[in-house]
Amino acid sequence: MNQELLNKYSVPVPRYTSYPPANFFHEGFTEESYRQAILESNRQEPRAISFYIHIPFCSQMCYYCGCNAIRMRDRKTVRHYIDAVKKEMQLVFPLISHDRKVSQIHYGGGTPTSLPIEILKELNGQILNEFDCIEQPEIAIECHPGYLKEEYWEALPEAGFNRVSLGIQDFNEEVLKAVRRKPSFLPVEEIVSRMREKDISVNLDFIYGLPLQSVESFTETIRRAITIRPNRIVTFSYAHVPWVNPLQKKLEEAGLPTTDQKEALFTHASALLREAGYQSIGLDHFVLPEDELYHAVKEKALHRNFQGYCTRRTTGQVYAFGVTGISQLAHSYSQNTKDFDTYLRQIEEGRLPVSKGYLLDPQEQITGRVIETLMCNYHIDWQEIAAYFHRPAEEIKQTIRYDEAALAAFARDGLITFDENHLQMLPEATPFVRNVAASLDPLLLHTDKKFSKSI
Repeated sequence: MNQELLNKYSVPVPRYTSYPPANFFHEGFTEESYRQAILESNRQEPRAISFYIHIPFCSQMCYYCGCNAIRMRDRKTVRHYIDAVKKEMQLVFPLISHDRKVSQIHYGGGTPTSLPIEILKELNGQILNEFDCIEQPEIAIECHPGYLKEEYWEALPEAGFNRVSLGIQDFNEEVLKAVRRKPSFLPVEEIVSRMREKDISVNLDFIYGLPLQSVESFTETIRRAITIRPNRIVTFSYAHVPWVNPLQKKLEEAGLPTTDQKEALFTHASALLREAGYQSIGLDHFVLPEDELYHAVKEKALHRNFQGYCTRRTTGQVYAFGVTGISQLAHSYSQNTKDFDTYLRQIEEGRLPVSKGYLLDPQEQITGRVIETLMCNYHIDWQEIAAYFHRPAEEIKQTIRYDEAALAAFARDGLITFDENHLQMLPEATPFVRNVAASLDPLLLHTDKKFSKSI
């Protein structure tokens, strides 16, 4: 990638973790809209159920975070929140058909491991006592290793978890200090070894694009990660969105890398990971060859929901609980209120705490499928999309924002190849997949929404 291409394509575009992006959600989608959407979801695909539980609490607020998080509260308030989450489950569970099975449970935040392990076990128990699971469901939790001692790691499998994501972000302590992130309390090598002994799959999560990172320092971080050999290594691109989290302005003071410096961090890390035998998945995941995500990519059958990348086996409609939680059903999204006290009050009143959402019309369902396919598999087979929707391929193209001149420009720049039946990202151009996806999105023709840059 030359500097000219980086300058041309490092522009604000959606991350497309959902379609449409969450900043298109609106307040016209109400509690009753969500209730009806849940009932309809029982007749829609996929049949599997994914549950997401949002734990907003953090002992310390990291400067880079774009998540919905708050400072840790007193024990009584935390208990009040957990009871509210359990009550929200009691409001939603009767609306979900019990002949459906759970494929995923995911805890995000915030810092889910800020909770005592007994509470996590309690929440898992409420779900697993209510619904059956598919064979080998994924029950995962995001972990902040800076605060966790040996006993906590030992108890995670007993609480039902079979995957943990360690938010390392960087092994360089000067970088961590600059972004106000506490380093791991125990050696990460020891944590991964203990989890492996208990058949727990491990992700190590890193962020590139932070202050003080250099190619040399981030290379050392990735080399250490490779030596540890976790199941998955994730290299998230730092998204600078200070209008979402004003704390990110602190990083401007420390100095953020330029676009070409940031791209160099990823390029060198990616090369190291591939040399070590890791396979590239989507925008930011690297997995070992035996991972089911890699098999899905080879079959061009990788999916993504708000839980992250998944296979057809684990793909489920997502029902979210907790403040700010976003449910992702077949044809709709519903987001809970972001206000902590409002969430508690509405749950106490026996209400679903919906603040906004989105109901996709048939055109948007098609666009969403096209963009997800490209973002996950870097490839679109127009006949396959047409067969899925039982419509001619030309009608699919007319429904979305298919612009042959725009695609030809991408092709001239060496980003894609395309013909009448296929669109394919070139391997060295996959960091620009968001740009290509945005070119197919009719919603971006007239919008004032703000997005992070693609690189």
